[in-house]
Amino acid sequence: MRCVIARFPFDLTKSEVEQSMSGITPEPVTGLTVTIGPSVYPVMQVGEVITRQNRRDFTTGEMRRALTRLGFTCHDAPTVTPAWDARAEQGVEGW
Repeated sequence: MRCVIARFPFDLTKSEVEQSMSGITPEPVTGLTVTIGPSVYPVMQVGEVITRQNRRDFTTGEMRRALTRLGFTCHDAPTVTPAWDARAEQGVEGW
């Protein structure tokens, strides 16, 4: 499938993207993510690997659109809520 990312056309297939990402360790999740096989990758990491361009050259929107069209599931990063701690509520020093 032809996808335009950072004003450059790429002919990508789902299997090529899966193969490109195999063996790559996912970076810590901070924003938009994509599930590729058993792993969850940041969308910008996937874009950098498959386009071989700097992450500043394309947007998460471009990557989300391309990856969704290829059949991958994109999702927003889960919001992190601080864990409740009884010590903080009791006013223990250091909290």
